[in-house]
Amino acid sequence: MRNLKYILIAAIVAITLSSCGYNTMVSKQEGVNSQWANVENAYQRRADLIPNLVNTVKGYAQHEQETFTQVTEARARATQMTVNPENLTEEAIQQYQQAQGQLGSAIGRLLLIQENYPELKANQNFLALQDELAGTENRISVERNKFNQTAQDFNSYIRQFPRVIYAGWFGFKPKGYFQSAPGAETAPRVEF
Repeated sequence: MRNLKYILIAAIVAITLSSCGYNTMVSKQEGVNSQWANVENAYQRRADLIPNLVNTVKGYAQHEQETFTQVTEARARATQMTVNPENLTEEAIQQYQQAQGQLGSAIGRLLLIQENYPELKANQNFLALQDELAGTENRISVERNKFNQTAQDFNSYIRQFPRVIYAGWFGFKPKGYFQSAPGAETAPRVEF
């Protein structure tokens, strides 16, 4: 009789936990963590391409050492900055994005060197790397958008009643989002 009582209590607890959405919260949280890994992977791809781009350009522009140093330092900072998937707060994502933004800015300066070196524009290695970089930036954008969608799905799920109660009990917290860099709402001015 006593064993039946424990089995009945265990069954009630199991049914209650399964109906509270705990398993779905775990699944959605893992989806956010997985998508964060995809974002980091896209950024890592860019960081891995940079040494090739720098070495290609260095061959043509030996005296642009300051730009090369800035790119190398920005790459080092960007690859050292990590965010724990369990701590995907707005602030943590913003710091990560800031480090990546500095790297993107340094790459932009590196690509401007080509204007001073017409023969660099025609170099097939440089053109191929430039295409790879453009493709990588697109991949980063796609992965960041997917991350925001996954985080939004998770956040809205854990904030709905009555799951908001269970989410609090089990320690599920909303995830942060990627946001545009300050000034991104202003279109760049192109002059020829």
